[in-house]
Amino acid sequence: MTGRVAPGTVGEVMIPVRGGVEAFYAHPVDPRDEIGVGTIVVVVEYHPPRTVYVALAFGQ
Repeated sequence: MTGRVAPGTVGEVMIPVRGGVEAFYAHPVDPRDEIGVGTIVVVVEYHPPRTVYVALAFGQ
């Protein structure tokens, strides 16, 4: 996470794509979750062109 995700906010993640790294808007899968900067997440859904829904990775 490069931008905090919390209820009612939009965060940001950097994702390796096509040999580079691109920024995507991030929303939590569970709208009650708060995910801080630097947290490792997994992308659960992708909505073109630049929106992803994320969850905590590794059961953090």
